[in-house]
Amino acid sequence: MSVDQQLQKKLQRIDQSHQVKFGKTALLVIDMQHGFVDEGASLEIPKARDITPNIRSLVDAFRETGMPVIFTEFVYADTVPCLRGDPFGPEHLSANPNEPTGFGYPSNNCKIGVDPGSGAESAATIDKLKPLDTELVIQGHTYDKFYGTHLDLALRSLGVDRFVITGVTTDCCVNSTIVSGSTRNYRVTAVSDGMATIHDHIHDACLQIWENKFARIRTTAEILSEVRK
Repeated sequence: MSVDQQLQKKLQRIDQSHQVKFGKTALLVIDMQHGFVDEGASLEIPKARDITPNIRSLVDAFRETGMPVIFTEFVYADTVPCLRGDPFGPEHLSANPNEPTGFGYPSNNCKIGVDPGSGAESAATIDKLKPLDTELVIQGHTYDKFYGTHLDLALRSLGVDRFVITGVTTDCCVNSTIVSGSTRNYRVTAVSDGMATIHDHIHDACLQIWENKFARIRTTAEILSEVRK
């Protein structure tokens, strides 16, 4: 058997073991927040707006079939002065009066204590994907949405052993959560056209890395077909 044939056989096994199953599968919507999606946000990801309809269709399908939808929101706080702020995310630091804001500058991006209705830097999930009052919203201070949160407890309490993941950014919060979830033995499916980052080559590299060791890769249409079987 050739290497390519062995790889295809492996991917077939992964596909069979990671299929969407009612009562066992949750949808994760990672950090689709004003601070990352809105035009003019200091950490704007323009392609996040392009993937919003795909995520919306998945959210609707999971809700219709009674499977859980869980949202995450990255937050920063002065009381938790972690490296996600300084030096890696200066945009999350408090904006200085009369000084520039925007990419590379302190801008209150996704900062706790700032009015959630205060425009493009808000940590709140965008209105087009607004969580229901009955849906869990996980706020985390790190890229990995399992670290320091009750996400793992929530999934296990629901009897979930696999999840479909969408959102932003492919290389940061989505990537960290996929690796962390796989490490905890969750069967992860990454929706290739339901996530985004700034650079296409980084997005593509993540998909290749995940498919090898961490997650099944599928499109929105393919997941919708599984949900609606």
